[in-house]
Amino acid sequence: MAATRYRRFLKLCEEWPVEETKRQRDLGAVLRQRVAQAFREGESTQYPRLKDTTFTGVTVEDCKMILATDILKQMEEMKKGTWKKLRERFYAKKSEEDSK
Repeated sequence: MAATRYRRFLKLCEEWPVEETKRQRDLGAVLRQRVAQAFREGESTQYPRLKDTTFTGVTVEDCKMILATDILKQMEEMKKGTWKKLRERFYAKKSEEDSK
């Protein structure tokens, strides 16, 4: 996994040009420095995860909870407009009355 990340970062460094006109504030140069620091041993660098979160700061458990079916259904219900909710309630009541 670290080898794949290393190759991807190298490709990014190759594609990101260094701009000589932006001394000490060039993103390409900073990127190269950070890659060199993070991957001192090249592809054989061990790259342990320091945190169990993603770039969003959400943990795996939170993601599972958020993506649970019942939570998604609740979110869909919240997205519905007022008229749609009223219409669904009206039709539900009407079908109950028709079945009696």
